[in-house]
Amino acid sequence: MRIDAILSRYGYCSRREAAQWVKRGRVTVPGKSLRSPSDKAEPAEVLIDGKPVEFVNGLYVALNKPLGCTCSHKEEGDLVYDLLPPQWLNRSNGVSTVGRLDKETSGLLLLTDDGAFVHALTSPKKHVPKVYAFETLTPIPETAVAQFASGEFMLENETTPCLPAELEITAPCSGLLTLHEGRYHQVRRMLAAVGAPVCSLSRIAIGSLRLEDLNLAPGEWGEIDPHLFT
Repeated sequence: MRIDAILSRYGYCSRREAAQWVKRGRVTVPGKSLRSPSDKAEPAEVLIDGKPVEFVNGLYVALNKPLGCTCSHKEEGDLVYDLLPPQWLNRSNGVSTVGRLDKETSGLLLLTDDGAFVHALTSPKKHVPKVYAFETLTPIPETAVAQFASGEFMLENETTPCLPAELEITAPCSGLLTLHEGRYHQVRRMLAAVGAPVCSLSRIAIGSLRLEDLNLAPGEWGEIDPHLFT
């Protein structure tokens, strides 16, 4: 692949700017002398400012989303994309979140430039389990465990029941809820419907990937293996 195409594809600079990057020695290939942005190399061989090109086989990362950040490219205020290296946003395939967490929900959020990966994890047919830790303003009724697990629980203004969900009450006003679908504000709506409105919410797992195993502080990201979800 041409050097200018590599720089553009992986978000470092435009193809027009690539000539200056090569001229200044910012782009190198061990064992080769680069003279022009039209020179060719494998992306995995190229060093940018002495560092390998990031995520040459696709970008797959987990972010510990802090409270107050929005999963949007356009809204005002703090965005999850502001927490990422700038060149990621310029990759030819773009970078997007795999699903969303609302502004007042923290925790595990996946990001990628692989559209097929997004589809695989968000398709209604996949039922990838997602675990949420929550606190409520009032005690959670014990009857909610059976209600949520029944496969017959209806949300207001919905025409189909929720898929069976696993509720674990860990204290009178806190618990864990595992969902196998992704309806709008589903955790908050389900708990509000049984008289226990949520006051704190965090996603702690997606499939076999658990936030606690990643050792990420709020706002930090780390690379993940996409094969965990296949």
